[in-house]
Amino acid sequence: MSPHPDEPGEAEGVLNPASGHTPDGRLHLLPRLVSAGNVSRVGLAEVVLSGGVPVGVERRGVVLAPDEGWERGRNNAGVEDPRITFVPRLGLHVMTYVAYGPLGPRLAFAVSEDLETWRRLGPMHFAYQEDLDTDLNLFPNKDAVLFPEPVPGPDGKPAYAMLHRPMWDLGWFRDGEGVHLPAGMTDERPGIWVSYVPADEVEQDITALVRLRDHRLVALSEHPWEELKIGAGPAPIRVEEGWLLIHHGVSGALAPGFDPQAQQRVNYSAGAMILDPQDVSRVLARSAEPLLFPETEEERSGTVPNVVFPTAIEEVEGVRYVFYGMADAHIGVARLDRVTEA
Repeated sequence: MSPHPDEPGEAEGVLNPASGHTPDGRLHLLPRLVSAGNVSRVGLAEVVLSGGVPVGVERRGVVLAPDEGWERGRNNAGVEDPRITFVPRLGLHVMTYVAYGPLGPRLAFAVSEDLETWRRLGPMHFAYQEDLDTDLNLFPNKDAVLFPEPVPGPDGKPAYAMLHRPMWDLGWFRDGEGVHLPAGMTDERPGIWVSYVPADEVEQDITALVRLRDHRLVALSEHPWEELKIGAGPAPIRVEEGWLLIHHGVSGALAPGFDPQAQQRVNYSAGAMILDPQDVSRVLARSAEPLLFPETEEERSGTVPNVVFPTAIEEVEGVRYVFYGMADAHIGVARLDRVTEA
């Protein structure tokens, strides 16, 4: 998918899609659509298949726009980078997205039965946790994604778990404020965290999803290709070994702040982790080298050059496909195969 020349709402790119199936079984993407001024909306686009392979899209309009005050700042606005998990026990598609409001990027939830009509649950609230000696609500946050079924919580009881990526440097927002790390942490690079909500609370009242607690660090940067920061990609999928998480890693020289035009010397690649099904905060294995990295012209040249940013996985006729942002300008698709060593 590329920006349509007759669509002003796509003037600055189409990228980083979520995905799901409408009630009639048709596969759709929900791309981030960026208009002039870097204002983002979430669209709906049916995936066109040829021989079972995704080859294009047919646009179906916009399903979420920055209509709420907490999604609009004085100099910015946006509902960005949606991730969608269909949760069978709830009978709902659950969208996590970045609301770019007055205090920068914050996380929010919305739910839908059909991918077309969405009900906002509101911004996420992270309960204070004494052992961290910090309030996660103070920090910008991105790359949130929900597991598709309850997992064991820290107390062993079923819980809905969400991965996310808080950012500890507040200097972009308040001059001189700098980095504030949770207790016990010495590495200030953004990494992947998990927070939980008891399953019984959510199943009694869906709005309980926004009240997250029991925050745990999952992973930090470990390899050269992810030396600056890492973040979760599509919703984890259950495989024989545990939960498969595709994640992105960033290397290079990262400019301060959140100005895309300043990020000209970075490289976004994608790798994978296996998370323990009994404790999803525990990494059982991870890729030492990227599985996907910028190679094509569309991946190497765009709003932010040298970016592959996976955000959705879908299975079509027994084959898994990863949909991903290309240089913050286009959407690509890659086939994901399992390789069995001899």
